[in-house]
Amino acid sequence: MKIQFQCLAGVAIIAMGSAMAHAAAPTAADVAAADARAGATVKAMKAEEKTILTHGIMPLPMGPNPPKAPADAIPGAGYIAGISRLGIPALKESDASLGVSYVGGIRKDGSTALPSGLAQAASWNPALLEQGGAMIGSEARAKGFNVLLAGGVNLTRDPRNGRTFEYLSEDPLLSGYLVGAAIRGIQSNGIISTIKHFALNGQETGRKFVDIQITDANARESDLLAFKIGIEQGQPLSVMCAYNRVNGANACDNDYLLNTVLKKDWRWKGFVMSDWGAVPTLDTAIHGLDQQSGAELDPKLFFTDDLAAKAKADPKWAARLDDMNRRVLTAIYATNLDKSDAKPGVKIDFAKNGEVALEAAKQGIVLLKNNGNLLPLAKTAKRIAVIGGYANSGVLSGGGSSQTDPEGGPKASIPLGGDGPWAAFFSQHYHGVAPYTAIKAQAKDANVTYRDGTIIADAVDQAKKADVAIIFATKWSTEGQDHADFSLPNGQDALIAAVAAANPRTIVVLETGNPVDMPWLNKVPAVVEAWYGGSRGGDAIASVLFGETNPSGRLPITFPASASQLPRPVVDGYWDLETDFMGNPPTPDTKVLADYNIEGSDVGYRWFARKGQKALFPFGHGLSYTSFAADGLSVKGLSASFTVKNTGARSGAYVAQLYLTARGGEAKQRLAGFARVELKAGEAKPVTLTIDPRILADWTAKGWSIKGGAYSFALGQDAEHLGTPVSTTVAAKTWKD
Repeated sequence: MKIQFQCLAGVAIIAMGSAMAHAAAPTAADVAAADARAGATVKAMKAEEKTILTHGIMPLPMGPNPPKAPADAIPGAGYIAGISRLGIPALKESDASLGVSYVGGIRKDGSTALPSGLAQAASWNPALLEQGGAMIGSEARAKGFNVLLAGGVNLTRDPRNGRTFEYLSEDPLLSGYLVGAAIRGIQSNGIISTIKHFALNGQETGRKFVDIQITDANARESDLLAFKIGIEQGQPLSVMCAYNRVNGANACDNDYLLNTVLKKDWRWKGFVMSDWGAVPTLDTAIHGLDQQSGAELDPKLFFTDDLAAKAKADPKWAARLDDMNRRVLTAIYATNLDKSDAKPGVKIDFAKNGEVALEAAKQGIVLLKNNGNLLPLAKTAKRIAVIGGYANSGVLSGGGSSQTDPEGGPKASIPLGGDGPWAAFFSQHYHGVAPYTAIKAQAKDANVTYRDGTIIADAVDQAKKADVAIIFATKWSTEGQDHADFSLPNGQDALIAAVAAANPRTIVVLETGNPVDMPWLNKVPAVVEAWYGGSRGGDAIASVLFGETNPSGRLPITFPASASQLPRPVVDGYWDLETDFMGNPPTPDTKVLADYNIEGSDVGYRWFARKGQKALFPFGHGLSYTSFAADGLSVKGLSASFTVKNTGARSGAYVAQLYLTARGGEAKQRLAGFARVELKAGEAKPVTLTIDPRILADWTAKGWSIKGGAYSFALGQDAEHLGTPVSTTVAAKTWKD
């Protein structure tokens, strides 16, 4: 693989040879040109045409009042009619954070499932996410979709959030670059991508009623910075607003978020679509919402007759309606959908796309512990006991709207009950290649047995007979439900402890969408975090276990030692609310406050550093089958350089991490840059990073502000293990976004 270093604001990006050929994604210049063209089209629109692009339906036989789908609609998340007189195509939308959504198998097709967002983020490799985005964008276009509801970038403020697996990390720099790369990949297919959920969408409990309390400065230095970097890097043509409230106002009805931040300060030209069922009133249009999505889930279809009447009676509303249309048209023109729309029926090369998913899964697996170098396993092992986790069927995937399944559907589906219209969203799916099958392929001469782990005594018996025991432990996460704690369900902790007591060579492979407690950690020599591995997750796990792949993943979130270490030890509202299956209280009058000012912009590892707490496994942690050294750090102004060397006996990849450690003598920890570096045994490479000044700055009433003086930086193995700090002088500066 050819490697090229392109150094951007704090990120050394490895350009990978892509398995996919795709065009360039829209640039800021393309968007500006499309905006000018959109303005001319708005002038040509008839009054009755101006509320066509402002609302859509969910063309699925699901929900309480499913609409009749137009003849050209494709079963998916959304449909917005076009205007044939003006050559404007219909918008056909699919959920797609991790692959083109399965929607309960209604389409009777399959899609390539990428690993979970956390798994992809654990690669710390923007090029890998761009390649994945290009792949899922190509499959969406082949199915006839031209809008993907992708680009999830909310920071992990509470790791028990049911949608943590969909998102990327707890750090704004890492998340912003990764999501921007994924969006570039998607939009390189000539289709529209969102970035979502705007903003501060940190929990599913009471998700339509939880009210996030946060100051402007704390928001701008954390979650909003992740969105800003993602928009700069990816140029997404749509923003999807969130369900939650922010400082009292619904996120989709929030003048501060949509008008002040997004459209005024950031000068963003795309359109804001609502989340499904997130529009409370017509006034959302004045407060910045451009399109009402899945309108049948709202109290009323606001953005048709009511909107037209307001525009006819009030020049302010008329101007707002024109702007709404201009923004949707800008997205259409920037992607050339009016000239080259997506058409269904294109054959998908699932084998080729599966290689993209396989590489993502390999790079995302994190080796958490490896005492005595138990891993990699020798292929000469005579007897291997594989236990638990439906490892004889497939790998676990997360639930909800992002659920993706390969051709043929899930290998195992465990329904969680219920017979309502959304019951299909609440089944645990195992798909792709079974880890058990992949392990047998790696250890062809071994006797490999499988036990499901439901009978502990049986699992222990197999473990005693084996040279090595591999336990697959799973914890399912889904949209609509948070976790009460970090424990593994269904007695898996007891299973692991019993097997570890029976066989000292026990390896635990975690398939989780969140951190988990590990009361058995001191009893097992090796732990592997495999996340939700996607279509080729089983192959990736076996490849790492047997050393075909040298693990290089690093944690994109902190694994806490205890919930007591978190800013909010209990998820706000979790034990107080009577919620439905999607995490919502029974009445809209319910009040749930979440005070994000407790940690402010010190999210995740920043909070742990501020409080002096030690994590179970810190942000940035990950082991390898070789060893590395990063030294020679030199920082001059906003430029940092150092050397990374592979000091071990085999090739591998190292994730170099540069942290701000102090400003003017005051401790302050922030990730300032990162670089994923591929190195042969004994090889050394220089790395240079340009530090984004916003990482050093505070947000003030005048904008970003850097206080002149000494700033200290250090290279880190992870957020807790830092090298010797190096200081540099940075000049004072104040500027607007």
